[in-house]
Amino acid sequence: MTTAKHRPARIPARRASSPRVARLAALAALAGSALAFAGCSTPGPTHVYLASLAEHPIIDRGPGLPDVEISTHLIAVNDLYGMAYDPFTDHLFLRIFPGNYVHVVDRPARAPKRAFAVPDLPEGPGDLAIRSSDRNLFFAHPTLPALLETTLYGRTVRTVTLEHLAGPPAGVAYDQIKNRLLILPSHAAQRITLHDLAGQHLGEVILDHAVRPVSLAYDSNAAEFYAPLRDRPAVGVFDSNGRLQRTLPHPDGRPHDFIDVGPRSLIRMF
Repeated sequence: MTTAKHRPARIPARRASSPRVARLAALAALAGSALAFAGCSTPGPTHVYLASLAEHPIIDRGPGLPDVEISTHLIAVNDLYGMAYDPFTDHLFLRIFPGNYVHVVDRPARAPKRAFAVPDLPEGPGDLAIRSSDRNLFFAHPTLPALLETTLYGRTVRTVTLEHLAGPPAGVAYDQIKNRLLILPSHAAQRITLHDLAGQHLGEVILDHAVRPVSLAYDSNAAEFYAPLRDRPAVGVFDSNGRLQRTLPHPDGRPHDFIDVGPRSLIRMF
């Protein structure tokens, strides 16, 4: 009787990756990269955005670069009340007449993106700011010492009452690193108050130059405040102790009272 020889099992050769698998892997890597940037500011130079009247273009001022004009796509009847820049979407949010309406401009496309109403916000002037981590908006209440926090589409989240504030806030900015609300009071031309997200008063910064109580911007990375100066057509840039560091002249000598700042985004989130 003969015994059959034992043959070792054959290991099938590994099939080469298909183009479809390669594409899926590339998409997964790209998604991972986007998520890595989703919780913090993307690196890039800080740009300053200056606006005056609704029908006039927004000035985009970058370090060492010539000014660039961005059309608002608005007309004179659309009074401008405030402006906020979101570095993640690269969009400019314009608060316009009657005060509870927002017009969004896509900065790279220089085109209108969308518009929406904020039903729970009373009519009237006031600044606004955006929190980049979730893109919630904070609107200065036109009559109360408070902010209205909404989603990116104007749906109310809550009202934040600002402790120790005697009247409605004039300027609003958001500290993206320390998660603080920064307020320029309407009744004080040289003071910025600091608040936590519940509105509790954390302290204040006394500015060494008077500013116009219209709007406020904050560079979270450099810890610098931006506000229009009262005695000249320029924006004052103040350090964390309120000392004037430098000035940014307004284009053509005309007042540009609506200001925001932010890093130029490398990855856009839609």
